[in-house]
Amino acid sequence: MLDPVPTSNAPRLSELGDDAAAVLRIIAYFDAFDESAANADTVIRAAALLAECPSGATWPAGPTIRYDAAGRLLPAQPAPPAPVGPDPAVWLERPAAPHPLDGVVLDRLRHCLRVVSARQVANPLRMDDPALLEVVLSEKERREDRVRAMRLLGLDPGRATRVLGVAGPGAAEAVRIIGEHVAVSRRAVIGSITAVLVQDFGPPGVMTDGRTGSGSGGRGPAGTSGETAAVGPGRPSMVDRGLSDTLNAAVVQAFPASQAGAAGPWIGVGERLPAYAAATSWEQARRALRFASSTWHGRRVIAFERLGALELLADLPVQRLLGTADVMRISEFAATEPGALAVDTLEAFCVFGTLRRTATELHLHHSTVAARIAQVEAVMGWGMDDALDRFTATLVLFVRRMALSSAQLSGPPVADPTGVG
Repeated sequence: MLDPVPTSNAPRLSELGDDAAAVLRIIAYFDAFDESAANADTVIRAAALLAECPSGATWPAGPTIRYDAAGRLLPAQPAPPAPVGPDPAVWLERPAAPHPLDGVVLDRLRHCLRVVSARQVANPLRMDDPALLEVVLSEKERREDRVRAMRLLGLDPGRATRVLGVAGPGAAEAVRIIGEHVAVSRRAVIGSITAVLVQDFGPPGVMTDGRTGSGSGGRGPAGTSGETAAVGPGRPSMVDRGLSDTLNAAVVQAFPASQAGAAGPWIGVGERLPAYAAATSWEQARRALRFASSTWHGRRVIAFERLGALELLADLPVQRLLGTADVMRISEFAATEPGALAVDTLEAFCVFGTLRRTATELHLHHSTVAARIAQVEAVMGWGMDDALDRFTATLVLFVRRMALSSAQLSGPPVADPTGVG
């Protein structure tokens, strides 16, 4: 996990001036990483998010690490002209004129990386480490230690890697289902989530560092056959869609959903990335889990790539989601039996798109579907014929389901404030 992860509350250079207060804020920003268990990847990513442009660092006897302005890992490339300092050399790849505080950012970035390196040298990986997979999936470890842990586990650091997170009752059966469709390389229970690591399960594709994956180490997911996998960050491929759809159908068949929902299992699917970025794929899998649901119309398996802009919602606390005015109002309505049926019907309508298909899927007359939707429209002040209201309804229902699923994932089962799962 990238820890701590800069959030929307973190400073951005475009929002700062060039006065002493801005300098102090940048210093405090990096000091927080000095005092944490953050590693080099986390710090460089933080600098890129702060500067709002790609940031990089390289060591004479070590790797080159680069992140873009959105915090995504970039391919390693030679340092541009005039980087700041040796061991490590750091830089910002700003396409326009430099910001007055770029020098401060680079100075603090280099200082922070030197602190991180000194701290990690004092905690080397042991040959008898009982949790090697956790080392592979931890951004707190040096990249060299993660690669070494991969080799000790018999993994190939040169092959593309994807990590899936499985949670909830029935997780062991869900892992078995995953193994029916892709070759599982390693698995381990980390906290309340089972991490499942697979390598090169799909057909050849371009990885995020620009190399071509051979795809020779495993079999592709059911229903895929030779299509090219475009696996750049945030860009779903046909293979990724096929994998999540196939696993979702298999899990739903093994654990049928009901209107009242179920207690799992759920699966989050991280991106297919170079092996040294397995920790990023693991973090993505855990974030995707927040969107999984065992409810009547929800999905059990969510691929991070398919979330797109919706992934930003994962940064919001569950209680904030549940405390949104629209979510509170619709949850209060759904607490009654007629309201629960009406909200469930509207959710189905948002999923299926038409009254007729919704009626078919719910085994109802289309006039009954229309009447139930009208009940919700009256309570919420929406009109499903209006594009903005229809989008708002879809978003509110999505956020509500996500909040409830997140509450289920976070600990012991809790009372459902909607009464309908």
